[in-house]
Order: sequence, then structure tokens, then C-alpha cells
Amino acid sequence: MPAEGRILYAEHAQDILAATLNLLHSGDPCALVTSLNIEGGAARELGSLAVISGRGDMIGYLSNGCIDRDIINHGLAAIDTGQLKHLRYGAGSPYLDLKLPCGGALELVIDPVPDIAALEAALARLLGRQKTVLSFAGRDGPVQIEYAPKPALILAGRGAILRTTAQLAAHMDFELHLASPDLEDLANLEELNPATRQSMTTPKAAIELPIDPYSAVLLVFHDHEWEQAILMQAARQHPFFIGALGSRKTHAMRIERLRHAGLSAADCAQIQGPIGLVPSLRNASLIAVSALAEITAKLPPSQVRSSSS
Repeated sequence: MPAEGRILYAEHAQDILAATLNLLHSGDPCALVTSLNIEGGAARELGSLAVISGRGDMIGYLSNGCIDRDIINHGLAAIDTGQLKHLRYGAGSPYLDLKLPCGGALELVIDPVPDIAALEAALARLLGRQKTVLSFAGRDGPVQIEYAPKPALILAGRGAILRTTAQLAAHMDFELHLASPDLEDLANLEELNPATRQSMTTPKAAIELPIDPYSAVLLVFHDHEWEQAILMQAARQHPFFIGALGSRKTHAMRIERLRHAGLSAADCAQIQGPIGLVPSLRNASLIAVSALAEITAKLPPSQVRSSSS
């Protein structure tokens, strides 16, 4: 019988692993699906994950809707047999009636008995903001895929731009960290379930920022005296992006103040300003889209093939 379950479009490995472990620990049968090889174009990247429950639900996705229902059917069959299953779609596939509009080919493995301990260890590393490697059974031997932590956005500011940017970033599935001197702004954004929220009491007060190589730091203050302490800390910890709101003139003055405060020229060079792919915007929603697009363009890879044997 064709699958009629729901498809929940989770994307990051961290979320798929958590969903898989929730199913396994609750005793629900499930199968973990992984893309192991891509030839030509593809809707998802190498190593993308999905989990299929015994009820026919899929959390995650491997295509843009063209083959996911068929993958669910194969997943349910694998759950029934308890046997590992390899699939190939596109060029060279036996499923001639299922075309990949983007061309090329996609190879998947469906595992109805994934290694719980390996998944738990991988999830723990990702939650601890560390890379991890998972090994999957390829047709010709084990294939290892390296996964990076979920990208984080450390967002500081106040007002409409802060709120709009936070809401959009949450929809984009960033791990969200907020800081603001405005308690009303922080309260308004509580429903987004940010990983951290910090109240800024004075412009010069140091705050703890969870910065790592998978983090972006974005400042959206109009009152720029709140920026310096954060920028000094961020530039010395080297996230993949640092940016601050303001005109070219404002940015030049900002860099001059940071240099006078002791920040090196190399550290100052990391700080982007004006932020965004589109200059001189005056609408909070458009500023948020423009800034997050610039951050997205600089995201580190989320997963890569490590090795195969």
C-alpha cells in the first residue's frame, strides 16, 4: 500500500538524529535513510538524513518531493524485513518511472536497525558544538560522512530589526542566541525558544557569547555605543561571520574606535559593514533578509564525505 504518512521537512543532521533516537528509545520501529552518493544535480546535499517511522511518517527529506513517497515505501519494507536496503534513483536506476528532474543520480541506504550508541555519540558531539563522523554501509563498503554543528546566530540589538531578524533566523533553523538592553524585545522573542537570552545592562558590560567557528555574530543597533564590547570579544574568537548595522561612514568610525581600543587591523577586517547584500535599506524585514542572505552565503559546509573503503 502506498505511504500516506506525513513528511516533516527537518533539515539538519542534529534534528534528524534526535528524532531517530526519540523513536528508537520509545520502542517505535524506524529506518534511517542517508544519501551516500550524488551524480549531477540534486535537491539535497551528500550525507542528508531522514528517518521513516513505522507509521509511514518521514522526518527529513531527500528530494524536492519527486521520490520521497517512494523512499517511505522502501523504508517501511525495510522495517518489515529488518534488512538493510540500497536504492538508486535517476541514471542507472531500475525505477524507470521515477525521474529526477534535476538530472544525475542519487544513491541511498536505508537502515532499519541503526547503531543507537553511534547515533547518541554523534548527537552529543553536535549538541556540544563539535564536528562528528558517522559511518554508513555503502554498496562497496563503509562510507563515512562528517557532520558539522547547526549554524548559530548570535544576534544583538533592539527594536524592529532585532525582532524581525530573530523571527526569520528561527524559521531558517539557526540556533538562536539573543542579547538586548530592551527587556520587552527579549520577552517578545521568547516564543522562538532561543538557546540563550541575555539582558545587556550597560554598553561596556561584558557578556558571555557562545562563539565558535559555526557561529555568526550580527549586531543591529542604531545606538552604536552598545557594539564595542561585543565586537571586541567576537573578533578575537573568529566566528565565520561578524557584521554590524550602519552606513559606510558609521562603519569607518566603528573600526577607528575599535583600533583605538586595541583591536588589531586583522581582527577589525573580519567585521562586515554595512551589512547585507542590498545596500541602504530602510525596512526592517528587508534588512533582515539582506543580512541573513549575506550570512548564508558564508556558511561553512554542514556535511562532507570523510572517507570510504
